[in-house]
Parts: sequence; structure tokens; C-alpha cells
Amino acid sequence: MFQKVLIANRGEIALRILRACKELGIATVAVHSTADSNAMHVRLADESVCIGPPQARDSYLNIPSIMAACEITGADAVHPGYGFLSENARFARILSEHKITFIGPSSHHIEIMGDKITAKKTAVELGIPVVPGSAGEVKTEAEAKETAAEIGYPVLIKATAGGGGRGMKVAFSEDDVLIAWSTARSEAKAAFGNDSVYMEKYLTKPRHIEVQVMGDGQGNAVHLGTRDCSLQRRHQKVWEEASAPTVPKDQQMEIGEICAAAMRKLKYSGAGTIEFLYEDNHFYFIEMNTRLQVEHPVTERITGVDIVYEQIRVASGEKLSLEQKYINFSGHAIEVRINAEDPQTFAPSPGKIQFYHPAGGVGIRVDSAVYQGYTIPPYYDSLIGKLIVYGRTRPECLQRLRRAVDEFVVDGVKTTLPLFQRLIKEPDIIAGDYDIHWLEKYLKADKA
Repeated sequence: MFQKVLIANRGEIALRILRACKELGIATVAVHSTADSNAMHVRLADESVCIGPPQARDSYLNIPSIMAACEITGADAVHPGYGFLSENARFARILSEHKITFIGPSSHHIEIMGDKITAKKTAVELGIPVVPGSAGEVKTEAEAKETAAEIGYPVLIKATAGGGGRGMKVAFSEDDVLIAWSTARSEAKAAFGNDSVYMEKYLTKPRHIEVQVMGDGQGNAVHLGTRDCSLQRRHQKVWEEASAPTVPKDQQMEIGEICAAAMRKLKYSGAGTIEFLYEDNHFYFIEMNTRLQVEHPVTERITGVDIVYEQIRVASGEKLSLEQKYINFSGHAIEVRINAEDPQTFAPSPGKIQFYHPAGGVGIRVDSAVYQGYTIPPYYDSLIGKLIVYGRTRPECLQRLRRAVDEFVVDGVKTTLPLFQRLIKEPDIIAGDYDIHWLEKYLKADKA
């Protein structure tokens, strides 16, 4: 087991990792920017190192500074959390070259799943169902028109190195496709320095379903069930549930085993999430995230598995402690992301938290690194915390969530809590009848 883990992240996920390390008896190092000097994970870590000014590119994305912090403190492993350097294959390789363990998959697996064309080809080879689409990059206007005609409209044009909805355009007809192809390439070039795009069938009312997997790099792997992450705004998840409420249980187990078998073939190590669009009782692979997910707590709640704890164990060389036949799925869990944002315009609302009272009681978990008097800086994402609610059934979970959202108080900044107070009363939400477009349509109608 590791002696000392450096946590290359900030906010609630840094605190989540720190707690897991403490339970394993591992010393911790917090790295931070000057803007995060008073952050909770910095206060609680055994050691802390300032790695730069507030801007992420000069601190949390600054590989030389993080490597220097590892050398100064003698850390023998790094946990990247999510975001920042968590899916940076170069960072994983540099750590390996310096005999420091990257708590995550191999750089090779990060690379093949980080490029969407390669990831899709790999998924096909591993027997994972995929969305009909181009065999690879769509390089010319002629190829764009020909490929779209073969797939059938509407089609979705996506950046191979994309994320967060950037470099992604829909074409509903031949008249649209060249404009969409050109625009997607331009956006991809500006956002990622890579204008490569590919094309796939655009599904009209899909749900976003993902499967959590864990492997140990030694050929052992399991799945930890499904999550429904369909409530999204601008391709950013807002509300997540486990298990997926509208997917039949036998189908959930079937797709879970397909994913676990694929990870065994791949000899994948650590936590990963295989994401699908789900429509008309069919799963279609869209991507794999080779890291911990923001929404991992709902899976932990219905399985009793500590995913971060298991990540650290397998990275240290131990075999997976989980066997599929012993993983039990119980009850229902929902996570809502409470952001420092205006609930109407979604404009960021950084500032000082004057009063903070998180919800509590039976079935409630709050993953947050803020405290009363803490100042939310304007330089990073606006997440205040994650409210995770558990119930024996989905109706019980929704009722508990309604109570918890009303009980949660954050004063001094605007938050998205009022949005969830409204959503929890919507008939479609209560019935579980929504898709990936539902929330944006709801918000648009609300403004009309």
C-alpha cells in the first residue's frame, strides 16, 4: 500500500479522496493555488504545497509544479480526482517515468478512450453496442454528404477530442450537413487544437445511461450497475440516479456484464464509466470516461462499495476485492449538483458564504468542501456540493429529496437549489419520463 498520496485536485473531490486515504492509513498531500489557501482539503491534509496562482493552467494543470510537489513531499502516488489532469495520458506517463503511481488506468487506456473514434472502434472490438456512424474521421465535404446519406438523417457531427458539447452539431437534412460539418470543425479547432470530426446517427429522444465498472489490471473486472444522467443543461449533468429508473433490471444486468467482460479483455485498471444513449430499448455506446465520475456517490449508495477506496487498492497492485456475484443492488439514490449559479440565468455567483446549513437525516449524504465564511473563488467550476439522497424505493427517495432540498440553506451566493425545488414537483420527473432534451425544453418554456 502507498505511504503518501498527493491529491492533484481541489474542492469536494479532493476532500473525498483525502477521507478515503485517511481510512486506509495513508498520509496525504494537498496541492493548491493561491486562491485555495483556505480550502477544506488543504486544512485537513497532512501536508500542503502551493503550486501556483489562481488560474488552473498555472496551478492545477501545471504538471512541472505538481511533479515538484511530489518530489518535495516524497509522495509515491497521485490521485487526480476528476477534471483537470484526470484523463491526461501524458501526465500518467510522466508519473510512471518518475516511479510515482498514477491512481487510475494506464496511459494507453486513457489514450484509446480519450479519442472518440478510437474509443468507438475499441468498443466494437470488445462487443459493446455502438451508435451507427462513420468508420472514422470525416475529412471532406463530399465524405460528409455521403456518410450522412448512408447513416440517414438526422446526424450528429462530433469532435474526436471533444467534450462538454463543444465541437458538436446536428444536421437534419442535406442542406444542413455541410454547415454543421464546417462549424463543428471550427469549434473543435478553437477548443481542442484538433479539427478532426466524425459522424453518427442522431437519436431524437434518448436517455443518457452509464455503467460503472472497476478493474484491477490483472483481468478481473466487475460492473456496479447503471446510472441515469439524462437531466442535462448544455450537455452538463444536473441530476443523476442509480439505478436507471426506466431500464428493465434484466437489461441493466445484461449491459453491465457486457461492459465488465469488455474491461476484463482490456485488462483495465481502476474506476471507469461507459456511457450510452438509450432509446427504444437499445443501448448505444458514446464514450468511456477513464476516471472517477462526479456522480459516483449514487452508485456507492446502492451497492455499499467505496469506489475511491477500491481505486487506491488496485492502483497499489492489489487484486480487486469485489466479485460480481456478491455485489448487491439495493434501493434507489439520486444526486443533485448544487452550484453557485443564478437559478434562472445560470450565471456564476462566486462570493462569500454567509450562512451554510446542509441537509441531514436518514438517507442523506452531502459531499461538499465549503463551510460558513468560505469564499467561492471565480476561477473554477461553480460546484458548492452534491446532495445525495437514498430511499428503499424511488418514490421514497423523491420524497426524501424534496425534504432535503427544502432544508438545505446557502446564503451569500445564489444557488441552483430553487431549480431543484421546482423540478421535484414536475410530473415528468416524478414519473421518470424524461430524456436528455427535457431540461433544456423545460427551461426554455419557463422563460417564454
